[in-house]
Amino acid sequence: MVTSIEKQGEADLETTRVRAINAAVTVEQRGSVGWIVLNRPAQINAINDHIRVGVPEALRELNADAEIRVIVIRGEGPRGFCAGADIKEQRGAETAVQVRGRMEGARWIEALDETEKPVIAAIHGYCMGGGLELALACDIRYATPDAIFSLPETALGLIPGGGGTQRLPRVVGPGRALDLLLTGDKVNAERAREIGLITRVSTKTESLLSEVADFAASIAARSPLATLFVKRAARAALDLDLKKGLDLELDLFALLKPSEDAAEAALAFKEKRPPHFAGR
Repeated sequence: MVTSIEKQGEADLETTRVRAINAAVTVEQRGSVGWIVLNRPAQINAINDHIRVGVPEALRELNADAEIRVIVIRGEGPRGFCAGADIKEQRGAETAVQVRGRMEGARWIEALDETEKPVIAAIHGYCMGGGLELALACDIRYATPDAIFSLPETALGLIPGGGGTQRLPRVVGPGRALDLLLTGDKVNAERAREIGLITRVSTKTESLLSEVADFAASIAARSPLATLFVKRAARAALDLDLKKGLDLELDLFALLKPSEDAAEAALAFKEKRPPHFAGR
């Protein structure tokens, strides 16, 4: 069951700060890691308007917080990360123009594209439809051995509308993406890792959050500036031709070389101690 950040002693518990964004999204902060929690466990965290509004707000808040260096998104409850859109949200009859206009105003997953800090999806159980689209927009996907992934929209006479047709080919390649998009097949964690849909699998379901916490902390311990810049360069590689991408890489490298963090890393290596990065 995945219900809260794993307790690792009273000291850690005391430093955890929790704030509700709204009825469906909560932010938890422990040290330099911020957690965005989808909090509709009875509905397997199905996406409703509270989630569409709350997740972007939480991302903006954590991205602007100088104390936060890594962001994790997880789902509350034992059944899954997110089962997709809440089918109980009924809308009246709409024309194609009205549907397009409504969805244009609710491109909430794209808030992840504006987030500079690394974002990890901590996935357990069901990760379906819009839930998988949310995970695909994250930088790293870390899942439990029992996680199940699917984009089933064509069985409903639809296609993914939250980026699935665009992000999935970029993550697993066009052939594998079309296989999953056309069939809607469910993929287990082992197969998901084989095709690159996820990169890490926890030892067991119960240890997901403690393992992700350690993983996030290891990233947060590195130079904040270098972390932001390496994400920027790698993300740009999806859109730039090679020459422009290489130019960007050199520009960012040059900005980092005279930084205080680079000097601190060199000094720490010389003194045989861990570096203490200031993000400057």
